[in-house]
Amino acid sequence: FYMFYYVYVLKSVKDGSIYVGANHDLRARFLLHNKGRVHSTRSKMPWKIVYYEAFISKEDAFSREASLKLHAQGLRRLKERLQNSL
Repeated sequence: FYMFYYVYVLKSVKDGSIYVGANHDLRARFLLHNKGRVHSTRSKMPWKIVYYEAFISKEDAFSREASLKLHAQGLRRLKERLQNSL
């Protein structure tokens, strides 16, 4: 049995902005985002999940999150793949 770690992309229903995050419990974290319990996303609620990736390795998941947040090219490529979802 594996514990999975998730990298996820949220889209604000309010203004269409995008948020990238990582966590081991995607459902619980998503609920926290939409209950206003995550400071960085509180002002743009509600959110919907538009994409996620699952990893067995915590390090791989958080490395991927950092890559999407810190390197514009990685996020740009993901947005190109998700153009109909975003």
